[in-house]
Amino acid sequence: MSLDSIKNLLNFFSGQSDAKRTNRIAKTFAELKEQNRKALIPFITAGDPHPKYNVQLMHQLVESGADIIELGVPFSDPMADGPTIQRSSERALKHHVSLVDVLKLVVEFRKINTNTPIVLMGYANPVEALGHVSFAVKARDCGVDGVLIVDYPPEESSEWVQCLEQHQIDAIFLLSPTTHQQRIEQVAKIAKGYIYYVSLKGVTGASHLDLQDVGTKLEQLRQYISLPIGVGFGIRDGATAKAVAELADAVVVGSRIIEEIEKSSESDLLRNVGNQIKALRDAIDEN
Repeated sequence: MSLDSIKNLLNFFSGQSDAKRTNRIAKTFAELKEQNRKALIPFITAGDPHPKYNVQLMHQLVESGADIIELGVPFSDPMADGPTIQRSSERALKHHVSLVDVLKLVVEFRKINTNTPIVLMGYANPVEALGHVSFAVKARDCGVDGVLIVDYPPEESSEWVQCLEQHQIDAIFLLSPTTHQQRIEQVAKIAKGYIYYVSLKGVTGASHLDLQDVGTKLEQLRQYISLPIGVGFGIRDGATAKAVAELADAVVVGSRIIEEIEKSSESDLLRNVGNQIKALRDAIDEN
């Protein structure tokens, strides 16, 4: 399928024009707030364990309780990721999964699901290769709702944010325990959708989550940030997800899901991942 025809395809399925496009991320958080619930945001890498499973896997995430899906764009040098997610990128790249292929996966997902927000998460190189405007147009037409580029510093991202905003896509940014005050204020001015707070120093997959420290930091961030804040890194079980949900607006889980994908056979992949998401959902909803 040509990417140039994606806009018409999505309008056919959603019945919406660009001018009336719903902000799915804002809508999702608003609905959850009305229900006094917190968002569950799982991360998977596009192309892992094989591109043929990804759309089914995305639907399984939603059926099992995911509110927003973060879809990783595989990259050869994922410097912010730990070994687990690095391996998922390596598996995807063995199948030659590119940024354009990731966008095509979103198109397939949108044929059935036009409500669940999709956030692309990755690195600058593939976006730069495609070009900011070209990427934004294609991502919008595919049904992407937000983009988080790890190595775009917010101080240098005003044009990037404006480009995404012109095409009705939220620019999402990371904050961490070591983020300095000036950057927090800059992110507060330009970020859209939600903030991804990295709860630990280091790379994805790290452990030793200090919930008291997370709570203190979120209180500080909320002095400047009105957007929902999702917390990720170090969330590996229902108990931790529940505790984080008491502090944050969303719980982001990546490495633990990738581990489940990694150890699952073809026949039990969807079931295993679905059970894991359901367990996290049930734990979060206990709050």
